[in-house]
Amino acid sequence: MPKTVKLTRALVDVSMGRVPADLVIRKGQWVSVQSGEIIPNTDIAIKDGHIAFVGPDAQHTIGKGTQVIDARGRYMVPGLLDGHMHVESGMLTVTEFVRAVAVRGTTGMFVDPHEIANVFGLKGVKLMVDEAAKQPIHVWVQMPSCVPSAPGLETPGASISPEDVAEAMTWPGIIGLGEMMSFPGVISGDEKLLAEMASTHAANKTIGGHYPTPDLGLPFHGYVAGGAEDDHEGTRLEDAIARVRQGMKAMLRYGSAWHDVASQVGAITKRGLDSHRFILCTDDSHAETLTRDGHMDRVLRHAILEGLPPMTAIQMMTINTAEHFGLTREMGMIAPGRWADVVLAKDLKNFQAELVVAKGQVIAENGKWKVDLPKVSHPAWATKSVNLKRALKAEDFALKTEAASGSKMVANVIGVIENQAPTRHLRMPVEVENGEVHVDVKRDLAKIALVERHKATGGVTVGFVSGFGLKEKCAIGSTVAHDSHHMIVVGTDEESMAVAANALAKSGGGQVVVKNGKVIGQVDLNIAGLMSTEHADVVAKKAGTVLEGFRKCGCTLNNPNMQLSLLGLVVIPELRISDKGLVDVTRFGFVPVLENA
Repeated sequence: MPKTVKLTRALVDVSMGRVPADLVIRKGQWVSVQSGEIIPNTDIAIKDGHIAFVGPDAQHTIGKGTQVIDARGRYMVPGLLDGHMHVESGMLTVTEFVRAVAVRGTTGMFVDPHEIANVFGLKGVKLMVDEAAKQPIHVWVQMPSCVPSAPGLETPGASISPEDVAEAMTWPGIIGLGEMMSFPGVISGDEKLLAEMASTHAANKTIGGHYPTPDLGLPFHGYVAGGAEDDHEGTRLEDAIARVRQGMKAMLRYGSAWHDVASQVGAITKRGLDSHRFILCTDDSHAETLTRDGHMDRVLRHAILEGLPPMTAIQMMTINTAEHFGLTREMGMIAPGRWADVVLAKDLKNFQAELVVAKGQVIAENGKWKVDLPKVSHPAWATKSVNLKRALKAEDFALKTEAASGSKMVANVIGVIENQAPTRHLRMPVEVENGEVHVDVKRDLAKIALVERHKATGGVTVGFVSGFGLKEKCAIGSTVAHDSHHMIVVGTDEESMAVAANALAKSGGGQVVVKNGKVIGQVDLNIAGLMSTEHADVVAKKAGTVLEGFRKCGCTLNNPNMQLSLLGLVVIPELRISDKGLVDVTRFGFVPVLENA
């Protein structure tokens, strides 16, 4: 927000020594991301939540009531910013996500709540915006753009209209338009999408991008011409280079399951592209990852290991991010007039936040909170989102065919790729047995079912998936199923699949693992079937039982529940499942599960 005359006067008066500072940090190493320098023996004086003075000696700003912190030669780093993320992927509310990450040095997040928007629409987004405004760190919200993500290919619980987007652009806390996922809609000139982007441009705000296909020909050029200003879906060196050359910011993500920094960072380290056009982000981080390994601090350590100089990596999650969203007057650097968001750390390469200042107050020290987080209550409607027509039975998960027993057929199968969001479109030979086609554990061929859970239609779509490596009679179910967030169940045993689906309906949503008909892992997510109100460490432990359940069923993938949650995302190639059928995302059309050989 624009600075008031009162605040400006206060900052000038402190800088000149006429008024004492509220807080002074002394004798640290200033990580000046704006100049690319590390400057020793530097003091920072803070007033009314903002930086008033940065220099070699702030003694003149210290009064009787001034809090003084001795940095003891530690690095003073701008608060870390996550330029693109989804709070719901952490299975946490905004407040509980902040609880988990701010103690590790994250002082700003740019969140796209399109997960809850697919369940509850505009009122779900407003729920997130209102909670974001109460946090001790900066939480900016991008208005979801594509709800549904692919009209005609899926049915979400709610939808977002151009009028909704235009309204949201007037809300405090809305920083721009969330990732524009329907790239076919953009390149075909879809009026709805063009109207949403026009409203965002009119509000002078940023349009987020999402271009997941490897085709860098005319479709890519048409998509960029549509106005998307960044993209986090690149997975190859050439993806990063193409985006930056076309004027976009390449967002390199390192979340729980999407590890795309290593494959693209060579654009800077080897090809010499200007690092100011790159941003580091997480996209999706699981609660267990946050509590065990960290958030943007984890990304920073990883990026440095992949060859980025520490200063460059820090710039890519501070000043570059702030500049992208038009906020360098407010944050992204340690400099006068900006919010006082400062992290003290002994080591930049093995970065660990020891003390965190956000909005001018010490919020955490040595991983412990020093201030109270807001108490947030959620309306009753937010906890009632899993609606099944009836309890499900094993036969609901049968894959039937009129072909004669012994007939040879070909199954179109979703192939999971570890640590990447795209899938493979596999074609596997199968045989009909008594009017059905069954799983084949030996060939890693399991069933996948999408159960409609918003309108209680009773719809169940059944297909095949490969890549989880399930070796037991198991089923894993989830109401976290990007983007329409129906219920997805993967399994090798129809009875267990039914048990998993019914357990999720009873709990109000979440993720569950069933082995031999019994629940062996579960996390309850009663807010929209996506988030828990419990603390991050509690959610992480419960989510850990799901990950352990995967392992007990034979799965060795890294974060397989994240892979599971994307199998209904009908805007990322190659093959996905929706409530309407099996979707070939390379041509945005439906394909049958079974075909004649």
